[in-house]
Amino acid sequence: IASMDIGVMMMQLAGLSFLGLGAQPPAPEWGSMLNEGRSMLQNAPWLTLYPGLSIFASIVIFNLFGDSLRDMFDPKKNYVN
Repeated sequence: IASMDIGVMMMQLAGLSFLGLGAQPPAPEWGSMLNEGRSMLQNAPWLTLYPGLSIFASIVIFNLFGDSLRDMFDPKKNYVN
């Protein structure tokens, strides 16, 4: 359960830092990177694309990892072929 909750925590942290409630500017955070790139979206869309894709990819990876751990350690799983 904890490995699948990492994605939720990452989204909450990114949301708070997007709103300016996270770590202050010298610390790199994906949410603050999205917020800073928002004003340049028309001219330089990669400023928001790469942090957004990084958030998406890391959350998907942690969710798939948690799902595979759950499947691997499930005591009720039937191994009959």
